[in-house]
Amino acid sequence: MVHLRELPEQLREALVNQALPDFGDTPWINPKPLNECCVALISTAGLHRREDPSFAPGAGDYRIIPDDYDMNNLVMGHLSTNFDRSGYYQDINTSFPIDRLRELAEGGTIGSVANRHFSFMGATPPTVMEPVARDLASVLKGDNVDAVVLVPV
Repeated sequence: MVHLRELPEQLREALVNQALPDFGDTPWINPKPLNECCVALISTAGLHRREDPSFAPGAGDYRIIPDDYDMNNLVMGHLSTNFDRSGYYQDINTSFPIDRLRELAEGGTIGSVANRHFSFMGATPPTVMEPVARDLASVLKGDNVDAVVLVPV
């Protein structure tokens, strides 16, 4: 993982000074117990099924990863020289902790694992991702997902 201080000055300044969406106040809710929750994964590792199109640079869209998909066939779309993919190639759970999520369900810590999970391309400006994330929130509600594990990569 590259530290911010190690990036070229122009890239570092662009990241630090980028425009961010204003979300205003978010009301607090009392969630149901975790052992009753259906949980999905959302990763920014740029993961997609081998048969799906790759991510376009700077795109804010996401890819759907069905829970019953063979996770060994996932492709990581990050191409930046600043991004180290070696951990992912050794263990998918570093970027997409699907096995850990299933273990939590089997042990009763969470209620169940969602039927679908999602991946965005990281390093996309938040202003580009924000409207798509709102759309995804509706998709998650439609899937009866109660909680998500956000995996920033």
